[in-house]
Amino acid sequence: MQRKAYTLGIAALVTAVLAGCSGGPSEGEQADDSKPGAADATVAEAEPGRYRTLPEPCGAVGEERLDQLLPGLRRIADDKKREAAYEGTASLTYDLDRQVGCRWQAESKSATSSLSVDFERVVSYEPEVGDDDKAAELFTAQREKAGVPAPGAEPSADADPSSSASPSSSSSSSSSRKPADKSAGEATGDEGTGAAASGSGTSDEAGDTGSPEDPAGFGPSPRSLDELGDEAFVDDTLGTTGTSASERTVTVVFRTSNVLVTVEYTSRPTRAGESADSEEMQDRAQELAAELAEELAG
Repeated sequence: MQRKAYTLGIAALVTAVLAGCSGGPSEGEQADDSKPGAADATVAEAEPGRYRTLPEPCGAVGEERLDQLLPGLRRIADDKKREAAYEGTASLTYDLDRQVGCRWQAESKSATSSLSVDFERVVSYEPEVGDDDKAAELFTAQREKAGVPAPGAEPSADADPSSSASPSSSSSSSSSRKPADKSAGEATGDEGTGAAASGSGTSDEAGDTGSPEDPAGFGPSPRSLDELGDEAFVDDTLGTTGTSASERTVTVVFRTSNVLVTVEYTSRPTRAGESADSEEMQDRAQELAAELAEELAG
């Protein structure tokens, strides 16, 4: 009996030694070939963006601002049509938490104008890339597609003047076009969007679309903007063919955290050969963008 117990004890001891040599670490212990801290380390996920929802787009622009941008709205005779025009038309979207938009349009005696506002909430599906960083990538892609110089960069010398303002026109607009633009605005009153000619003033006051220093009639150059969201730019294009030759479109895009906002303001004067004033349209679009940025900031 004593020999049998002794044999069993030896067997148990050998088993324990073999298990200690060949087995893995016990619970809570770290394997010898693992990196320090690997057992407890987790993949660090980037911070999510600030915004989880988007505003209701058709309610984002106040009636007073709509009257300024689209003065033809208040002149719609039919009450129901006027009310519907102020309400705007929501953009077709399949995910209201990710992308929403609204569009308004109105005709006046001097021009047909439209306004659209779009919100996009960016979500990154890459754990190491934050929502803000992904939104910044998309913003940069839009700015480069529009041909707008990066902040601090000089405008391209070979920019196409037919689609946007040229570098030289920016300075001439500030010095020589502004007085003429003011006269045109006073002549048109609250009609249109400050077209270069409305038919209500003389040719000297509003009939010309340019000046000797700025014969093409282009306004301030497309450029990056300061103090609007985290980053922003404004683009300005003028149609080149057919009936769209006089149609000017000003686009302001800005980013606030993981939300991209696009304001597109378009005006097509009624009279052929005329074009809306670039500087005035840019100012109005930027004012609206600033209001939207303030609302988002809360």
